[in-house]
Amino acid sequence: MSTSVLYSLTVLIWGSSWLAIHFQIGVVPPEIAIVYRFVLASTLLVVWCLARGISLRIAPRHHPYLALLGFSLFSLNYLLFYYAAFDLATGLLAVIFSTMTVMNIFNSALFLNHRIQKKTVVAVIFGLTGMGLVFWPELATSRAQAVGAIGMSLVATYLASIGNIVSARNQKHGISVASANAIGMAYGALFLFAFSFLSGAPFVIDTSISFIGSLLFLALFASAIGFGCYLTLVGRIGPENAAYATVLFPIVALALSTWFESYAWQGRTLVGVGLVLIGNVIVLARPAAVARLKGLISKSIQ
Repeated sequence: MSTSVLYSLTVLIWGSSWLAIHFQIGVVPPEIAIVYRFVLASTLLVVWCLARGISLRIAPRHHPYLALLGFSLFSLNYLLFYYAAFDLATGLLAVIFSTMTVMNIFNSALFLNHRIQKKTVVAVIFGLTGMGLVFWPELATSRAQAVGAIGMSLVATYLASIGNIVSARNQKHGISVASANAIGMAYGALFLFAFSFLSGAPFVIDTSISFIGSLLFLALFASAIGFGCYLTLVGRIGPENAAYATVLFPIVALALSTWFESYAWQGRTLVGVGLVLIGNVIVLARPAAVARLKGLISKSIQ
């Protein structure tokens, strides 16, 4: 599958997953909902691996990293996001999650000795500035009691970034994305099962169409397929470049709000979307194309 297709699928699937998370909040405690999600997703991936002949036998020396993958990318980070969703709009959660671009660049330099490319930094500036314009009303009117939720979301995003680095490490050691995710999700579900049991969270189920439908979407598309696409990108183009897809997630969330919630577009919104798209072009373009874009920008401001 081409890089552009993987990139598009990641943006569309994960961009819409924030709305699905909204329907998970309610009767079922967040930790239990996440256990259900990743038990289903892990099972689906195990079946996929067996059907495709992908080995699930991974050397014991790699399992600590698979457990770390599960802890950082398939359990604690989502637990923090689900709890933050009680106090923050899903669009704002998506904006915070988009800061993973910066975190991945930092962590790639720190742990993988990757050189930070100038074009990636420029793309991040464009993208985050655009997101700030798009969601400025939500950012400016955040309630005082939402500060804790913002902090939880930032910690959750950093944990996800660590998970990206671990995934890149696993792929360098020849571990397939599908098998690593299947086992990592199982570890993540196990961690949250233990946490739920020790904390006394009730193992209940919401039989409403909205909960079951969003759970199936999150397990199959957002987890099994979405993580497969995204982490393949991480191995192919690096965590810092792959993470730029997260900058586009709020755009998808905004489109859904327009359709389902009658969101009113404004001039500020259009400018913000434009900046995000320019950043997207920069991070994916070849050096020659970036140079031409710089020339056009220089001429326009002279």
